[in-house]
Amino acid sequence: MRTVRSVRAVAAALAALALAAGCSGSGGKKSEEGAASGASGKAADTPRMTIGMVSHSGEGDTFWDIVQTGAEQAAKKDNVKFLYANDKEGSRQAELVRSMTDQKVDGLIVTLAKPQALQSAVRAAVKAGIPVITINSGGEYSQRYGALTHIGQDESVAGRAVGEELNRRGREKALCVIHEQGNVSLEDRCAGVKKAFDGTVENLNVDGTNAPSSQSSIEAKLQSDKGIDAIVTLGAPMAAISVKAKDQAGSKAEVATFDLNAAVVKSLKAKDITFAVDQQPYLQGYEAVDLLWLNRTNANVLGGGRPVLTGPALVTGEDVPALEKYTARGTR
Repeated sequence: MRTVRSVRAVAAALAALALAAGCSGSGGKKSEEGAASGASGKAADTPRMTIGMVSHSGEGDTFWDIVQTGAEQAAKKDNVKFLYANDKEGSRQAELVRSMTDQKVDGLIVTLAKPQALQSAVRAAVKAGIPVITINSGGEYSQRYGALTHIGQDESVAGRAVGEELNRRGREKALCVIHEQGNVSLEDRCAGVKKAFDGTVENLNVDGTNAPSSQSSIEAKLQSDKGIDAIVTLGAPMAAISVKAKDQAGSKAEVATFDLNAAVVKSLKAKDITFAVDQQPYLQGYEAVDLLWLNRTNANVLGGGRPVLTGPALVTGEDVPALEKYTARGTR
């Protein structure tokens, strides 16, 4: 596994490691065994608090299952009641944020895939005295909307890492598949690929919630343009769809993807996918809950005005033996 880092990313990663090392309720072998089983040991004896998370996830996206697993395990450790809601439409996501605010949650975790739609709702939560942490997407908007910090990966850096890897593999024309129009993070990923890639990049918008339609769109594109020798997908479910589309089209294009899950690891092992970008979604959920708990119980804030980066790391088939057991339990 190769981690791609900027100077800023190194500092943020070190901060994240310090938090991970310092925030657990107990240490030693028993703690390690608890983590391996998905348990979190004895809950903190701090006052019970409620933390809500509102994401832009669509239906069937396994990435968000991993984020929730991390959040739920941190919540169990920290004596937190965890609430989760999601909607891929920005306006409805904003309504869910307002609902959480009306419930007077003690902390709020929000994704900013469509930042303009969330702006007023997030600022209203902050004005109401609710500490907010943004995760996963829209990190450049986090501070201006009043959030404590942002936890995720720099999507432009991640995209450039993919472009550089495609150069190393001798690719010449890439198709970047955007499965949710208007999502700024997905657009940043493709822009990053284009910036670093020596070949050409063409974006293709598909409906990520409609697998048959997405497969047909990708298949048609591959049939009409035989020069495409790389397909870059921006989420694990779309990677599996693209592998099927490639096979049906008789294309020789390599498939690479952002995000990791058990299915992607299996495809890496079978060499159906050449490499994946891991942003460690488990950490995004876990650290967001843990940091809100620390903020309430110890007035801690992490990041120093900069995002806390959880990726990117490039994963290939060589990394599969070390990762299979973690993806199987839903934490990678």
